Amino acid sequence: MRVPLSARVGLPAVLLTWSLPVAAVLAEPPPATKPAAPTVAAPALSAAECAVWERERSFAATVAAHDAVAFAEHVHARAAFDAGSAQPIHGRAAVVAAWKDIIAGTSIKLRWSPGVVTLGGDGSLAISRGPAWIEDSRPGATSRHRVGEFISTWIRDRDGQWRVLFDGGAAPMRPATAADVAKLIASIPAQCPRG
Repeated sequence: MRVPLSARVGLPAVLLTWSLPVAAVLAEPPPATKPAAPTVAAPALSAAECAVWERERSFAATVAAHDAVAFAEHVHARAAFDAGSAQPIHGRAAVVAAWKDIIAGTSIKLRWSPGVVTLGGDGSLAISRGPAWIEDSRPGATSRHRVGEFISTWIRDRDGQWRVLFDGGAAPMRPATAADVAKLIASIPAQCPRG
């Protein structure tokens, strides 16, 4: 995914930017004109980029399934979540602990999907960017739905598996309607858009 999810989104790979406590994720952004809900463009990706795209989707599925063990398997042992912030979270165990409530889905439901993947260097590093959305089911929540973007950096680990190395947000999440979220979800391709 992600975000953890910080207020910038993530999850997180959400998430998103997906390593701060839930309260930070849900911090209300300043009032502004509400932009249109994001949709997912369908870029043409190579087979190598699709491998990361599919791994990102698998990572997001671990949060949807509330599976902390599978989530941890997607995180690099020396990962840094909320990368680029003043207080990044370092290491797989710390990331999993910071994401505990997000994975459990007790206060919020965080979801994300890959959009664009770009490989760089010798092909063992990749950036994944795409939409993220939150449903806040807490009583009194000021915005039940929020949308935004996540950015995560993946590295091909020693065992050949892709794992998230850095997770940091693209921009603050913004309030949305259920219809905005439905439109976003409908725009997500079922499979990696191969070139």
